[in-house]
Amino acid sequence: MKKLILSCALTGAATNRNHCPHIPYTPKELGEEGRRAVDAGASILHIHAREDDGTPSWRTEVFEAIHEEVRQRCPNVIINFSTGAIGLSKEERMKHIPVTRPDVAAFNMSSMNYAIYSKKNKKFYWDGVFENSYTTMQYVINLINEAGTCPEMECFDTGHIRNADIFRDMGLLPDNATYSLVMGVMGGIPATPENLIHQIKQVPEGRHWQSIVISRDQWRLSAIAAAMGGSFRVGMEDNFYLPSGEMAKSNGELVEEGAKLAQLIGRQIATTEEAREMLNIPFRH
Repeated sequence: MKKLILSCALTGAATNRNHCPHIPYTPKELGEEGRRAVDAGASILHIHAREDDGTPSWRTEVFEAIHEEVRQRCPNVIINFSTGAIGLSKEERMKHIPVTRPDVAAFNMSSMNYAIYSKKNKKFYWDGVFENSYTTMQYVINLINEAGTCPEMECFDTGHIRNADIFRDMGLLPDNATYSLVMGVMGGIPATPENLIHQIKQVPEGRHWQSIVISRDQWRLSAIAAAMGGSFRVGMEDNFYLPSGEMAKSNGELVEEGAKLAQLIGRQIATTEEAREMLNIPFRH
């Protein structure tokens, strides 16, 4: 079986240090967390930008600073920048991509409700509509292609996977575009073993895919992804907790547990150089 590529999402946009005190905010903190993740076995770092106070940022200069801090510590790692946001225009969401030209950029594959709901308190703590019309998606993939960046297709439900066929038919989707099967977001497909297996079966033969599971269900579903020949993502954007139930103190601890899990399934972890070759993402100075 081919080697498994470990990805790490260092920080998201919806959580803060009230939820987990170890979430990185500043470019320097993201650089340090990136180093810990790479040292533990991650080849890809998925990154959202934050202001120093932890609020989400879409300022290009913040993405540039993050890029520099990560590259200083992890010269060869595959950098993957987010392009998704609620309440911003497509132009605002994408303005950092032509400037930073990351190795990979997230390509969100459909519009959806996106929420955080508490069953205990019977209320929503986050409620928005994530707009990704076909017009928006075409704009996004054109900018990604112009930057020479690899698209990471984030698919939150089955129909999202099928949307890739449209852009492949239009000649806009490069052969090395990857599928991310995102599960556990309120508004998307629930995180269950049956749903993951169903999603995997929708991915075209021979295409690289990874599972992204939000919540502590991540560990058991990552085991399924590894056993079925795919890759998976860990990190503080998705889940704060180790398999033991203890809160992780760094992204490196989460990657370390992911590597152990993959090896228990019998999968070897790809180095960054091997991951670049597998995904056809050459290093750019």
